[in-house]
Amino acid sequence: MYKLLVFQSDFGMADGAVAAMLGVALGVHKDLKISHITHDITPYNIWEASYRLFQTVPFWPEGTVFVSIVDPGVGTSRKSIVAFTKDGHYIVTPDNGTLTHLKKFAGITKVREIDISIYRRPNSEESHTFHGRDIYAYIGAKLASGQIDFIDVGPEVPLESIVELETRETVKTQNSIKGNIDILDVRFGNVWTNITKDEFLSLGFKYGERVEVIIKNGSTIVYNNRIPFGKSFMDVYISEQIIYVNSLLRMAIAINQGNFAKAYNIGFGLHWTVKFIKSV
Repeated sequence: MYKLLVFQSDFGMADGAVAAMLGVALGVHKDLKISHITHDITPYNIWEASYRLFQTVPFWPEGTVFVSIVDPGVGTSRKSIVAFTKDGHYIVTPDNGTLTHLKKFAGITKVREIDISIYRRPNSEESHTFHGRDIYAYIGAKLASGQIDFIDVGPEVPLESIVELETRETVKTQNSIKGNIDILDVRFGNVWTNITKDEFLSLGFKYGERVEVIIKNGSTIVYNNRIPFGKSFMDVYISEQIIYVNSLLRMAIAINQGNFAKAYNIGFGLHWTVKFIKSV
């Protein structure tokens, strides 16, 4: 039985890059079942690639092989690796921080460095800028088709040695909790934080209660308002704002049938913070 092969990249679909990777994979075995997370990762944004893996990988069947390519260091000495998660998924990717969220929140048990002297597309040795096609799609297809096992990939590397991006912990006081804006729900403009539902509720917030929200970009206050905490978007009128628990059980902010991020020019990353304050 063939495993599933799932691709993610920042290549977009405007040219033939993704199709070339698929062609290589199907050239390894034409009966592979191939799917995609997204190819619209913001160019070069490793953090975003890491988060989208965390958002997606845990919901796929055990044994699924993921190929994730956001690789601004392509052709340099950075390692090419395959990680094996606690739940039995394989991640083929450059060692550049793409595994940060999976390692922290889902768990990675082992990592092997790809022996690129063996596992790369035949006659691709002179190509140095498209490892997504020449290495990652190729070995991903080898794994997914069962032609090689994880142990065949190459030497094991210490889990603690893989590259991780900086993350921040939430900060809780008696009547507030502060965290980061980890990502945006791109199509709808909802703001997703790293504050978990349990952390938020531990302050005693109740559905229907109005909560003070302060969003900063660095030291600059971008947004400050009191908005309700609800179960669904329809707990408020259209165009009104709401705090809710998102699909990853983290706190998020939205405008019902609007775009919160666009309305208030909100971004994401370590310099974007959000603070929820409970009235006393």
